[in-house]
Amino acid sequence: MSKAVKLILNPYAGRWKAKAHIERLQKTFAKLGQEVDLTVTEAPGHGIVAAREAAQAGFEKVVACGGDSTVSEVINGLLQAAGDGQAGDLGIIPLGTANDLADMLEIPHDLTQACQKIINGRTRVIDVARVNDRFFGNNSAVGLEPMVTVEAEKIQTIRGSIRYIVAALRAIAKGPSWEAHIQWEGGSYKGPVVLVSVGNSPRTGGAFWMTPQAVLDDGKLDFVFAAPMNRLQLLRLLPMTFSGKHVRHKAVVYLQTTALQITMDPTPLQADGEILDLEATQINFEILPAKLRVIV
Repeated sequence: MSKAVKLILNPYAGRWKAKAHIERLQKTFAKLGQEVDLTVTEAPGHGIVAAREAAQAGFEKVVACGGDSTVSEVINGLLQAAGDGQAGDLGIIPLGTANDLADMLEIPHDLTQACQKIINGRTRVIDVARVNDRFFGNNSAVGLEPMVTVEAEKIQTIRGSIRYIVAALRAIAKGPSWEAHIQWEGGSYKGPVVLVSVGNSPRTGGAFWMTPQAVLDDGKLDFVFAAPMNRLQLLRLLPMTFSGKHVRHKAVVYLQTTALQITMDPTPLQADGEILDLEATQINFEILPAKLRVIV
C-alpha cells in the first residue's frame, strides 16, 4: 500500500447523507489498495483542527469528505499549517448538498470514481480568498445571499439545490436592504445595497452563478453588488442568477479586484455556505494567488 491518506468526513453533510457512506468509503479505498486514516468530525470547526494536525503530521493528501463547508474547513486547516507557503494536497469527495467547488473542479460525484481520483489524479494549483480571518475556496457574501443560507438552515424537509431556491424566495419576501461603503482597486460605492457576492469560483448554492466569469487561478476576486429593488424586481432577477445573466441588469455592478473593503449596516456574513457572523459591519476581502494544490 502507498502512504496513508487522511480522510476528514462530516457526517452531517448532505443532511446526514455522508454518514451513510463511511463504510463504503473505507471498503472502496481498501479495494483500490490505498490505506486511509479517517476522522469523523464532531462539531463545527473540527475539520479545521483535523486538517491542520494531519498536514503537520506529514499526510501528503488530506481529503474533505462532505459539502462545501467541509471543504472550506479543510482548506482553512491546510493553510494554517502551511503558513506563508503553498498548501495541499487537498482531495475532495463530494457528499454535500451543493458541492460547488467540487463541480467547478470537475470532480466526479460517483464515490468510486472520486476515490480513484484521490489516488491517481493530478494536482491543480488554485487561488484561495480570505474574508477577515477566514479563508474560502469558492464564495463569500454579505446581505441577501447569507440571508438565504440562514433560511436554508431552517428548512428540514427539502434536500438538494431546490432547498436554496426556496430559501431565496423566503429571504426576498423580507425585502432586505443595507447601507454600505464598498471600496476596491480604482473605485468605490457608497449607498444602499441588497447584496454583495464575492467569488473565487462562478457558482454558489448549487444553482446560483453569482460571479459567472470567476476563474479559480486568475489571481482575481470577482464581485457583484446590486442596489435595492422591490420584491417583484428581485423575484424577476432570481432566475437570471441560474445562468449568470443577472450581471447584465441595470441595478447590478460586476467587477474584479485583488482586495475589497466593505463597511455596512449589520449583516450576516457567509463563506463557502457557512455563516461566520450574523451582524458583521467591517468586511475585508483579499485574494491569495496560487495558494492551494488540489487533486483533480
